[in-house]
Amino acid sequence: MEKHELQVVIEDLHERYGRLTTGEVATYIPELSKADPERFGIAMVSSSGQLFKTGDCDVPFTIQSVSKPFTFGLAIEAYGAERVSQYVGVEPSGDAFNAIELQHGTNRPFNPMVNSGAITVTALLHAKYGRETFDIILDRTSKAAGRPLVVDEAVYESERRTGHRNRAIAHLLLNFGLVHDEAESAFDVYFRQCAILLTAVDLATMAATLSNMGQHPVTGDPVFDLTSTRAMLAIMFTCGMYDYSGEWAYRVGVPAKSGVSGGVMAVVNRQLGIATYSPRLDTRGNSARGIETCVELASRFGLHAFDCLNVGSSFLTTML
Repeated sequence: MEKHELQVVIEDLHERYGRLTTGEVATYIPELSKADPERFGIAMVSSSGQLFKTGDCDVPFTIQSVSKPFTFGLAIEAYGAERVSQYVGVEPSGDAFNAIELQHGTNRPFNPMVNSGAITVTALLHAKYGRETFDIILDRTSKAAGRPLVVDEAVYESERRTGHRNRAIAHLLLNFGLVHDEAESAFDVYFRQCAILLTAVDLATMAATLSNMGQHPVTGDPVFDLTSTRAMLAIMFTCGMYDYSGEWAYRVGVPAKSGVSGGVMAVVNRQLGIATYSPRLDTRGNSARGIETCVELASRFGLHAFDCLNVGSSFLTTML
């Protein structure tokens, strides 16, 4: 049986970029330093549920910062965009993801994709849901992935023991009244959400859920409402790739989010969810192989939002 064109392409990219050896595995979280630097997987799920995958797509890794748009979406649903905007902005910061820096004048975090903003968002959820907060986060991410997800307890403990910089950020936020008095409890939820365990196939399915207007691509079950889905895609487009976000928008041109465990999630609106896993990170904390794979996919298929080939976001329609 003849292979689908997308399958042929991702196998070609896997072979080509599997030879790329630039970048280093994250070490500032001790447990992440144990990752095999040669792991590399690519997965794609269409908005109608078709799956294409190659390489280490079923190898589990922790979600890390890729959890941030999902908790932001939950906060939008819980409080509304106007209330959330009182606590966290939506502007790119130009700083590293773990910078201890707030907006001048407002003292808000720049956006929910940097650590200070993500901690603020999780604290907002904790203020509303208390002890149930993490279960709500885990349940919703599991629904987006289409299967029950769990926490990597070893990574959670490693982050909890060594996350002093994030604690400093949390206490700065507490000083400005951006998190409530139970900051430590909220912070524990943040560590747990970053340690949710998934695969590249799970991540591509979650991306496809966002591409499918918040509905799971296989079951059609609603996972996120339209307002929160739009907010997640917008903030991923402008701020999702740390201080590489501008160049990503220029080179790839689709909403995306990366994590320091090596995951990259990209969304082609109403068409496709893309995920890569490779723990070799560049100097900005993004997966080196993941970046190059997505750049090439965007180039080959005209995925960029402003590409002349992407007519009305329908370029892939005849292919899927």
